[in-house]
Amino acid sequence: MDQFAELGPNVLRDLLEPLLEDFRYWFQRAHDLLSRERLAFMTEVEQTHLLERVTQAQKEVATASLLFQATGHKVGVDVAALMPWHQLLMECQAVGMRYRQQNSADPQK
Repeated sequence: MDQFAELGPNVLRDLLEPLLEDFRYWFQRAHDLLSRERLAFMTEVEQTHLLERVTQAQKEVATASLLFQATGHKVGVDVAALMPWHQLLMECQAVGMRYRQQNSADPQK
């Protein structure tokens, strides 16, 4: 017996759809910050590289979302694909926190 059968036919959609939306939202916020602000605590090369990685992740999430929609929510995303996105999201979150801390301490910002 399928261990997920009792969870209902929409469990994949109910779990994956909001997760993909979260990735889209937070990667967009990171993209906005990295493309609009010069972060003093990172070198330009580091900031550019992080922005490139976020842009690539945005494309991957968009593709996964399109495939998920096109298959009628019947095909999921492998955890091996989700983990790098999650790790990048945590990295971006740390950069965002540092940026906010720096700006709250700098009265000229």
